[in-house]
Amino acid sequence: MNDEMKRLIWGQFGAAIDTLENVIRTCPNDSWFDQSRYHWIWQMAHHTVFWLDYYLTEDTDSFKPPEPFGLEELDPAGAIPEHTYSKDEILAYLDHGRRKCRGTIEDMTQERAGKQCGFRNADITQGELLLYNLRHVQHHAAQINLLLRLHTGSPAGWVLQTKIDLNGNSRQKQSRETT
Repeated sequence: MNDEMKRLIWGQFGAAIDTLENVIRTCPNDSWFDQSRYHWIWQMAHHTVFWLDYYLTEDTDSFKPPEPFGLEELDPAGAIPEHTYSKDEILAYLDHGRRKCRGTIEDMTQERAGKQCGFRNADITQGELLLYNLRHVQHHAAQINLLLRLHTGSPAGWVLQTKIDLNGNSRQKQSRETT
């Protein structure tokens, strides 16, 4: 995979991650753990960040999320983590996922992108799983943003392009617009 394609994919994948970060930071503390309306926002954020990490793992048999996170998301019964994760814990895990994602894209070769990943016995390549992962992150970021709009009337802004380039440097100007 050439450098320009990596830059383009990271620019949008990073924007999806930045969008998730924005909705987490925008969420009022009293809404973070409130399940009285719709769903626990903390749980949706945890779900999203867990799968971001998992989908970026080549050897899923040895996958272990960073502490204090567990493997509840892999439970077919849909187990909810016993620990209710704070925004700071989720943001730290999201930062781990951001670094892992950037590294995955940096290391992506044409050969690796075309290699079958074996995930859930699906006929999907590692390159396609990367794009699927991007869509998953953006889907849940938008879902949480909708809940923020409904709960508070104040959703987070849209992110046009990531705030960190593929080399890990901050961009001079981050493109944002509201939706």
